[in-house]
Amino acid sequence: MKTQRSFPGPAFLWVLLLGFSLFGTVARAEEIEAVSSRASPDYVRTKLAGGRYQTEPYAFAKGGFWSGNLSDPTIDKLGFMDVARTIAAPLASQDYVPAKDPKATKLLIVVYWGTTTAPEHASDSASYRNLNSANQTLNQRWPVAQQHDIYGNSKLPSAKDYTAWAEFDEVTTAIAAVQSENRLRDNVDRRNAEMLGYDSWWESTFNAQNGSALEVRKQDMLNELEEDRYFVVLLAYDFQMLWKDRKSKLLWETRFSVSQHHSQFDKQLRAMALYAAKYFGQDSHGLRHDPVPEGRVELGDVRNLGTVPEK
Repeated sequence: MKTQRSFPGPAFLWVLLLGFSLFGTVARAEEIEAVSSRASPDYVRTKLAGGRYQTEPYAFAKGGFWSGNLSDPTIDKLGFMDVARTIAAPLASQDYVPAKDPKATKLLIVVYWGTTTAPEHASDSASYRNLNSANQTLNQRWPVAQQHDIYGNSKLPSAKDYTAWAEFDEVTTAIAAVQSENRLRDNVDRRNAEMLGYDSWWESTFNAQNGSALEVRKQDMLNELEEDRYFVVLLAYDFQMLWKDRKSKLLWETRFSVSQHHSQFDKQLRAMALYAAKYFGQDSHGLRHDPVPEGRVELGDVRNLGTVPEK
């Protein structure tokens, strides 16, 4: 089993300058991508006469890599440079350009990427199997439907029926184990929801009642969260504030992901970033789903400007 690696903060900032070109041929693909984007109220872009935005110079920083439980060469073999170079062209489509001078750099875009680790499906867990087995044994030794009091209510086994009581205790223990497992599953689901940008969906369905339309929406969400997903997170900070004042101010963030099932991260990343690009620096107003487009990106040389010194 592979271990997950925590995300280091941007204390040491590796600033990269990328060359690239973008070809805008786009076609629909079958994979459905989820995108969530937010922007600070303080972040306002200037639009030019032709409808384009005024360019904003940025530098990249390595946030971290989150590995899944299983070996996956389509993502494990990629380094920060590979991911950053692929994302550079979609950023350019929204008028974000690599910085040439730290003094003129507006954004520091911290990049995280990886694979979520989905919890085990409830019906497949050992706790649920133990509960089902204990229930079956108890029902065989104590058919509840045949034991009623004079008012028609089901009766518990008598004290002398120690075998039934032992089976009853096994069921009670199994129920407690399942409840504990469900709490752990909820914690994993919530962590994945926060990482992938599903938190708005999570909060809107948190109090869903059984049998309601809201419960159906919640189950749709859990079906996505409880599968391994490739993801990328871009956090855009005020570069000058970080560099000069050592203060962190998040200007915008974009989180996008796609199911790992039948996907390959190294081939899917470009299409994922191209689709998510329209939300860079924007507010998506919740989670968005759409087929992942396909495109072609050619990347040029990479130049390393070095490490931004701490002050």
